[in-house]
Amino acid sequence: METEKQERIINAALKEFAQKGYEKASTNEIVKEARISKGLLFHYFKTKKDLFLFLYDFCIEILLNEFFRKIDVMEKDILIRLRQMTLLKFDLIRKHPEMFDFLMVAYGEDSDDIKKELDERNKGHIATGFKMLFAEFDASKFREGMDIPKAIEVISWTLEGFSKKQQEKIKLVPLNKIDYESILAEMDLYLELLKKCFYR
Repeated sequence: METEKQERIINAALKEFAQKGYEKASTNEIVKEARISKGLLFHYFKTKKDLFLFLYDFCIEILLNEFFRKIDVMEKDILIRLRQMTLLKFDLIRKHPEMFDFLMVAYGEDSDDIKKELDERNKGHIATGFKMLFAEFDASKFREGMDIPKAIEVISWTLEGFSKKQQEKIKLVPLNKIDYESILAEMDLYLELLKKCFYR
């Protein structure tokens, strides 16, 4: 299958599962969004379950190879490291706008049809990856007496909220119309404010 058609199917399926969850997602909506026949979809994926698990594996592979492994853990400034993380996340959202929402749905999915397979696939990879993000940073940059774990929580929540807001904006405009320079400039303003709040 040509790459462009693959991308349409993947992104249509990610969107449908992200918005409705496994049980309520409709393969009819997926083929309509992807502009393909239902026969073609089921030629590659025999069941809705096969499609969901393929997407999960696909997202985890991208997350491990295109996200966690590209973050410079030698960078000891946690704000700079989290900036890198946010930039990489935007890069992935450009290619697959619903990927992170799909993963959030998959983590909370409790359908008996797929829960066992999801548990077996996870194996702690994601938890390990996020643990690596916050490992061995330079704590001396924080103000004296600061509750550093709480400060990092506030920083993470701020960047996650910013990322979520931008993700919703990105979904509404064509990719070639997105002003990434403006997004980065706004993010750097937040980071500068966080630095003033928490750093020496």
